[in-house]
Amino acid sequence: MFSSLSDSLDKTFRNLRGVGRLSEKNVADALREVRIALLEADVEFGVAKDFIGKVSAKSMGEDVLKSIKPGEQIIKIFSDELSALLGGDQAPLDLNPPARILICGLNGAGKTTTSAKLARRLKKEGRRPLLIACDLYRPAAIDQLATLAKQIDVPVYTPAAGETDVIKVAKDALVWAEQQNGTVLIFDTAGRQEIDEKLIVELKRLHDFVNPKETLLVADAATGQQAVSVAQHFDEAVGITGIILTKLDGDARGGAALSMRAVTGKPIKFAGEGEKLDQLFEFHPDRMADRILGKGDIVSMVEQVADKVNEEDAMRSMKRMQAGKFDFTDFLDQMKMIQNLGPLEGLLGMMPGFNKIKKQLPAGAFDTKKIKRTEAIVLSMTLKERSHPEIIKGSRRQRIAAGSGTTVMEVNQLLKQFGEMRKMMKSPGKMGAMMKQMGAMGGGAGGGLGGMGGMGDIMKKLGGGKFPGGKSPF
Repeated sequence: MFSSLSDSLDKTFRNLRGVGRLSEKNVADALREVRIALLEADVEFGVAKDFIGKVSAKSMGEDVLKSIKPGEQIIKIFSDELSALLGGDQAPLDLNPPARILICGLNGAGKTTTSAKLARRLKKEGRRPLLIACDLYRPAAIDQLATLAKQIDVPVYTPAAGETDVIKVAKDALVWAEQQNGTVLIFDTAGRQEIDEKLIVELKRLHDFVNPKETLLVADAATGQQAVSVAQHFDEAVGITGIILTKLDGDARGGAALSMRAVTGKPIKFAGEGEKLDQLFEFHPDRMADRILGKGDIVSMVEQVADKVNEEDAMRSMKRMQAGKFDFTDFLDQMKMIQNLGPLEGLLGMMPGFNKIKKQLPAGAFDTKKIKRTEAIVLSMTLKERSHPEIIKGSRRQRIAAGSGTTVMEVNQLLKQFGEMRKMMKSPGKMGAMMKQMGAMGGGAGGGLGGMGGMGDIMKKLGGGKFPGGKSPF
């Protein structure tokens, strides 16, 4: 998300930093480029105009233009205003009893999946969420919510087949909820392809009856300026208390995030970046502003890794590496650990300056199919072969290739690279060189150790594979 906007801003601010002495004309020219970048990113025209006006007013002062580093000061002003535009501080949910959350939005925005994601998140925080299916129109909507609820082990109320009265459903659900000992009720409501009066009237009736503490609009980030009009319409109808932006990973522009907060005055509370049920994150305006400006978001990155990586398993693997006992079974565990982190491109996108690094990587550097192919090779090995890869000779290699649907060349490449990796495990100082030797993901038939070559290339560009504290979670 925001990659196109980040690229444009990076170019503009790089030029601004390069000017030894700034004039009002320099600043005006730079802000004109910023305004164009915002409009191209699908930011609503009025929002872009007001934003540039505020930045311009603060940037044209004598104290800024005659300061030692005027370019840096203007970028600081831009960053502060961008954070304010996105909402200032993170806005938590109001979960005081009776904690009722009404989820609304158009079809296709991801309301049902988001309802389940939110329930999972609240459950992990120690609350007892309940899901209530109130979408009586979309085929299979009720079944979808029931399936997702089962996956996250959260109770769900499903109305009888053929039920058409949403108020009756809500009444019955409240009676049911009293027996479930839940602490948060999440109502998944019906949507339409377009806003229509029937939808709004029904939503108003349901809203008045439920009287929710939170009315959250689920909006697809990729819909651009249309999302702004949708937000305005729903806010006028039921008074939304917050926004959940979905599909942030699928939109390079991200203008909806900048526009919706400014137009409605309602905070963006969560963001969805992926289809998995654990991919719903708190929206922190200051962190998002840093990401847009290419500064990264290390805090969120560490939070996500810590949430998805089992520390005991990671430490056990590290100790086996240091002892030189690392085998293909350990390697398989590490591949699963990496896959659990979600799309690597999204995770590494939180690293400072990653947009620049990304351009230097080979095509297909984040192709998960290559990891799957390597995983298939390892799974085609016997337990003895995984523990003692040195016994894998000609006939075994042919059998493994046939069993994994790969070629003998790919098997040979994996074994060779794995052997080199094991030799270097006891020498932390050589890890950077090892990463390079593992090769770029785009090269070779197998693309390196299940994509670890590309990961190594990335880590090398990020500083030799070093993480804060000197330890890698991988």
